[in-house]
Amino acid sequence: MMRLKTAAMLLCASAALAGFVVFAGLTGCESSSPGSAAVETPPPAVPQIIHQTDGEELLQLDSARVPGATFGEVREVELPAVLQANGQVTFDDRRVSSIVSRVAGRIEQVRVSQWDNVRRGEPIVALYSPDFMTAEAEYLQAKQTAHLSSAPGIASSAGLAASMEDAAERKLELLGMEPADIRAISSPNPTVWMRAPIGGTVIENKATRGAAVVPGDVLYTLGTLNDVWITANIYEDDLARVHEGQDLEAVTTAYPDDVFKGVISRVSPGIDPTTFTAQIRCTVANPGLKLKPQMLARVRIVTRAGQALVVPQQALVFDTDSYFAYVRVTPNAVARRKVVITSWNEKGYARVVSGLSPGDTVVVAGSLQVDELWREAHGQG
Repeated sequence: MMRLKTAAMLLCASAALAGFVVFAGLTGCESSSPGSAAVETPPPAVPQIIHQTDGEELLQLDSARVPGATFGEVREVELPAVLQANGQVTFDDRRVSSIVSRVAGRIEQVRVSQWDNVRRGEPIVALYSPDFMTAEAEYLQAKQTAHLSSAPGIASSAGLAASMEDAAERKLELLGMEPADIRAISSPNPTVWMRAPIGGTVIENKATRGAAVVPGDVLYTLGTLNDVWITANIYEDDLARVHEGQDLEAVTTAYPDDVFKGVISRVSPGIDPTTFTAQIRCTVANPGLKLKPQMLARVRIVTRAGQALVVPQQALVFDTDSYFAYVRVTPNAVARRKVVITSWNEKGYARVVSGLSPGDTVVVAGSLQVDELWREAHGQG
């Protein structure tokens, strides 16, 4: 036995020197090296989701999976006594008017082009139409009849003749003729000048000489810029700070040194559900006609101070088309909340429009790692 054991030991030593692997089970060799056995590391546990009775999902947090994670608080801050909002200049629709063809015919002459300034009552476009000629002939006939009916001895028909004259005049007015032009008719004429209904600027021109027209065709659109509207958006949280009749100032990048004065004329009755904003309509004086439609403007409204909710920008995670934050609900679990935000004047923070509440504790440093764990727990990793 001693000889066999000695032989086995010599065989093991020879095999080791020769670089061969010898299985101890077959040769009886024993290894004296403690590191020869492989140590297996258990795979990391899959993040767990806890389903609450109210339908909310909580993600269990393992500090080892998110090293260096820190938390921050959603806080309320004071708003300044000046509310600012971005808006856009538009025409006051009460100061916009169109010249519409009320007859079938063609355009004979045009006297103005787009962006020209016109005076009220100025001849704009000449229309040719047999309808004008027929209506003018009826008017002249009714006028003559009324004149003859006023002669002594036939006064009984004077009332009827006057009514016919009024009806013929009304017909010409409905065709677009001005009262002064109607009274000046001396003979039927198929061509009639359409006049500007208001003084202002030609903002749309669809009239082309020789073009055929039908009733309802818009030939010109005129607008005045003495007073304009600025339509701006304010957040739902600021609604209580504004009211109709409130004074405001407007500034533009085009004229940074000019301040335009105005008032809030209307507050929209509804809220945009996607932006959580309401529109305010501001009537603003426009000296020098500097404010142009579609121009961007910034509105400043002097009001009482308010409150705003802010969150560290680092706590926000963008996914598809929305921002999310992870709110600590228990010491070891967080909930994913959709957050609507807007810009804020303090660097590193965003203003919260919806989705978070004052005092909420959110993941700040490590929010992206927590988001990865959320995806992994939902099989999206």
